[in-house]
Amino acid sequence: MSYLPCGTYFESYQDDQKWWRTPFIKGKMVFMVIALAVLPFVVGTQWLSVAYTINYYILAALGVQLLIGYCGQITLGHAAFVAVGGYTSAMMVLFVPWPQWMVDWGLAYPISIICAGFAAALWSVLFGLPSARVKGFYLIMTTMAAQWITVPLVITQYVSQIGGRGQSFSLPPGVIKIGPWTIDSDEKIYYFSIILVLICLVAMGNHLRSKAGRAWIAIRDNDIAAETMGVNIVGYKLLAFFVAGFFAGIAGAFYISALFFVSPEHYEWFYSLLWVGIILIGGVGSIQGLVFGSVFVVMVFKLLELGVLGLSDILMTSYPELGWMTTKLIFFKESAFGLAIIFFLIYEPNGLSYRYWQLKNYFNLWPFSYTGK
Repeated sequence: MSYLPCGTYFESYQDDQKWWRTPFIKGKMVFMVIALAVLPFVVGTQWLSVAYTINYYILAALGVQLLIGYCGQITLGHAAFVAVGGYTSAMMVLFVPWPQWMVDWGLAYPISIICAGFAAALWSVLFGLPSARVKGFYLIMTTMAAQWITVPLVITQYVSQIGGRGQSFSLPPGVIKIGPWTIDSDEKIYYFSIILVLICLVAMGNHLRSKAGRAWIAIRDNDIAAETMGVNIVGYKLLAFFVAGFFAGIAGAFYISALFFVSPEHYEWFYSLLWVGIILIGGVGSIQGLVFGSVFVVMVFKLLELGVLGLSDILMTSYPELGWMTTKLIFFKESAFGLAIIFFLIYEPNGLSYRYWQLKNYFNLWPFSYTGK
């Protein structure tokens, strides 16, 4: 089967659950990998930073998609767990007295990434404990408490003061190193982000096919029925928080390689809302939707930024008396995000992934697709 036209079906469950189920899908994936590999050669540095920002949002929102989209646990404090991962990785690189051979072989940063994932996962489980007793609005308040306790209090007032460095940790050049590969340019940051995104997406997809993944979906659909069927509700909810926190820690550890410093301002509450908005726009309960939502949000922000800057230059050059409007235009970018969420909730509540699924099915079923006439 090159593709799945009307009347063609899989003959086994194993074939239906394959990652690349048809030669056509394999061709699409090969094309995508080649396109991602050659992207740095066809775009400028400005757009490379946009590309790895998209990948960062995918990594950060992956745990949000797991909790909300697959386990039904609403979270509004995910930036706190990303912050734990970022600070854990930075502090391990800066303060741990690594043996010289580990530094020379570039093992310090990779080890810090794994430790950042586990630190964020354990911190996530701590604030996920109330999910055993509460849900809905009360769980929202619990995750918001994680945000306010972690970033403004623990990190800003205590962790950031270690070493007398103020609120931010600067990473000297050359410390972000994986084996012989020193990550010191936008191209290397981009390729590193691509590798991390592919690993995490595959891990997430395989996890959802496991016993735990089926238990999470059962809890999301009807937790009472799932418990009646023998699903350990508390255990699997905490496992969901652990895995989501681990992905958040990986995201935080990656982002320090792009910024070369870490500061509490990168983990404000707005980012927790932003990552929830990404899965609402892309599609709740869809890995593809996570990617679509991240691309949509980052590209809209970038295009609005270019438009606002261009319009501001025109106003300041041609109409100086209207220069006061430039300060008003700056706030339009953040407002556009809220307008986009409202638009999708009204006109496309299932997100971009559902529209993609409809388009894909239309071509797969053509010329026998339903026209509605």
